[in-house]
Amino acid sequence: MRRPPHHTSLSARKPSRSSRPSRARRATIATLAAGVVTAGVLTGPAASARPEPAPDTALTTMSIKSPPGSADVRVLVFYGSAAAGEESPLVNAGIEAIEKIGLSGPADQRYTVVATDNASVFTNETRLSRFNAVVFLTGGGDVLDPEQEAGLEAYMEAGGGFVGLHDAARAEPYSDWFTGLIGARPAASGPTAVQRATVEVGDRRHPATKDLPVQWKRPDQWFNWVKNPSGDVHTVARVRESTYDPGASKNGWDHPVSWCRDYDGGRSFYTAMGGTVSSYDETDFRTHLRGALLWTTRLSRADCTATITSHYKAERLTQPNQPGQNDQIGEPHGLVTAPDGRVFYIGRGGTDSSQPVITDWNNPDIGKGKGQIHVYDPKTKKVTLAGELTVFGNKGGGDELVKVEEGLLGIELDPRFEENGWVYLHYTPHSRIDRDKRMAERYVSRFTLDRATNKLDLSSEKVLLKWPVQIHSCCHAGGGMAWDSKGNLYIATGDNNSSQFSDGYSGNNPQPNYKGVSFADARRTAGNTNNLNGKILRIHPESDGTYTLPAGNLFTGKETAEGGGKTRGEIYVMGVRNPARIFVDKQTDILYAGWVGPDASAPSPTWGPAKYDTFAVIDKASNRGWPYCMGNKQPYRDRNLPDPSKPLGWYDCDAPKNESPNNDGLVNLPPVTGNNIWYSPQGGAPDFPRDANGIPSYENEEATYLLPWLKGGGQAAMNGPVFRYDETVTGAGQWPAYWDGKWFVGDLYDADQPRNAVITDPKTQGDGGLPIHSESLKKIVPIGNDGIKNLMDWKFGPDGALYVLDYGRGFFTSDAKSALWRVTYTGGGPTPAAGQLARKAQ
Repeated sequence: MRRPPHHTSLSARKPSRSSRPSRARRATIATLAAGVVTAGVLTGPAASARPEPAPDTALTTMSIKSPPGSADVRVLVFYGSAAAGEESPLVNAGIEAIEKIGLSGPADQRYTVVATDNASVFTNETRLSRFNAVVFLTGGGDVLDPEQEAGLEAYMEAGGGFVGLHDAARAEPYSDWFTGLIGARPAASGPTAVQRATVEVGDRRHPATKDLPVQWKRPDQWFNWVKNPSGDVHTVARVRESTYDPGASKNGWDHPVSWCRDYDGGRSFYTAMGGTVSSYDETDFRTHLRGALLWTTRLSRADCTATITSHYKAERLTQPNQPGQNDQIGEPHGLVTAPDGRVFYIGRGGTDSSQPVITDWNNPDIGKGKGQIHVYDPKTKKVTLAGELTVFGNKGGGDELVKVEEGLLGIELDPRFEENGWVYLHYTPHSRIDRDKRMAERYVSRFTLDRATNKLDLSSEKVLLKWPVQIHSCCHAGGGMAWDSKGNLYIATGDNNSSQFSDGYSGNNPQPNYKGVSFADARRTAGNTNNLNGKILRIHPESDGTYTLPAGNLFTGKETAEGGGKTRGEIYVMGVRNPARIFVDKQTDILYAGWVGPDASAPSPTWGPAKYDTFAVIDKASNRGWPYCMGNKQPYRDRNLPDPSKPLGWYDCDAPKNESPNNDGLVNLPPVTGNNIWYSPQGGAPDFPRDANGIPSYENEEATYLLPWLKGGGQAAMNGPVFRYDETVTGAGQWPAYWDGKWFVGDLYDADQPRNAVITDPKTQGDGGLPIHSESLKKIVPIGNDGIKNLMDWKFGPDGALYVLDYGRGFFTSDAKSALWRVTYTGGGPTPAAGQLARKAQ
């Protein structure tokens, strides 16, 4: 057979297949079943079975230098194959590429290549100890006898490096140990044709992927996996199945294609790519191989533990409340962490189920509840009830004209909290409700905390901002708050309107009202430039308890259009329905938000899209659409008096008009900006064919789902943080740097709904560009009845750990499952150890 002339070779050919022993593991040699071994797995006659040794008998006494190799880095390329006949053309291409990589680049990253198809090298400890890494460029099959595999095991145990390319996943088919080394086995029925596809490169730090495009488009032969290895290995890249035909054995949206792990004392990297000769001439693929070899040869360190689920620990921090008390936790509704590690979390206003709930509007105590602020101290592991506000927020369940979602809705600590002890609370005071008109006021107030006792001084209240809200019907109230790096406070407010009078669609029925105040027309609130509900506000609190308006909000409040007096300068974002959770990344001052949609279970060609829960990256003041448009600018149908049941024209997302009789703001609104993530019961990011006027068909069977990694059902979007790794944190538990810059999106519910970390494209994210990579967090932030089933809020603390509120298993109450959790990382740092690097950086 032909071999390339440029690489060094090791000794002679290996023995023929028929003369080699049967396949076995190192410690326990599996006995092959009597009869003929299936053709195609082993080529050649079946070998005779061998007896099983005593349990602790080793097949080798090789003593491999630890770690193998030296500063004079060498890479062994093994291309042996069980198949007879001409070797694959991939062998020559692969060896040439690996050698050229070793001869190029910085001097301190170069290495020598030795190639062989002689498996006896794995039983020669002197030879094997010379190599920093071994590359398997095999055609698959049973390529090592038991002693040879035992030698490879000894090599890995000594701290060796392994790189498997493409068909290496088919090698050693009977070996559990080799399956672990590779990470996964190809499905027998996977596609065989070369297809162009998009690879999502999620690890932006590993040397094998950090210099690759996040969306890497390339042709290859794509394997499907018998068992998806995600969570057992650290996946650095996935192939997007929607960009090619994966066949019947497809793996779904999470389809790993390259991964790594610290395995059996050494380092293993595998890529399913490299199934074509042209791959090895591809610049980006060589970059991928170079990084894999840098890590496995010990020329570079990398973290290959960051997404292995067993390296995360979820611990419940609070205990169930004592009967009849909320001594540990109220009805969970939000949290924030202090610089010293304390966690402040709030209870909206519902009490435990033993307490009375008053729904009679003739009773002065209707809806009266306690908005509670608890503090968890990680030093003492104790909980303190810091204070209680008397709120309108305990009015129980039922339909939208009975229940209420007001109460204590949000909490933030002043940027100089360590100096001044200031705590900001967003709430609906019971003392300000008007039972006759069924109106209330929403407050954003500042209180001072006695930091020695963890008690709020309720008499210290400074009311920064207040505005009217109708409380005849629910929903929704919003509530989240966040700071940017300039000391601006963002306040998320819900539009608190019922969508049941528009059949769960746009929420734009102008007719229902209570004593003249509409409660089913979100054009009065979220779609109104002169109303603070259904918005994200931005103000700059001052030390005297007042606020000023920063430049760059959506309005100044001084606009003269349409006669003037029709805008509010506090509005940064309009057109959001129920933004319960918001986050500002202080490195970029970009706002991340999520909000709950209406209730329609399916799209309607008459009225518009189904309920979409939404997440958005917001880098400038904007109109996000509700109640005119949702998702990627999918319009609703207008309705108005005299007969709101009759559909009018479709809203124009580029030039929306508020022509509601309940509008006291501008008629001509800012154009709608598309959103990044939306999902319905049918799937993630539903999209439809559009007619000549740009109107979607809204026919279920014509939908395309642009984000296959999520869907809803019962759904309630809970936006999460953007993780930022802090190198100065020295304590245990911080999540690794791998997650830096990733945006966490989740849902209250834990079935098919999202609990994911995503990457967005900075070039398109502000205009509604879809995420370009996603990975599930459901095994790390554990789902299920005994896990964090109902995710209400999640934030990273100063220790780098993730703090999560589980709402509990009921509604409008707290129960035994209502809890504060902490999720920590236990996987250790990058490998190899700094002292075992093969060559110091030049």
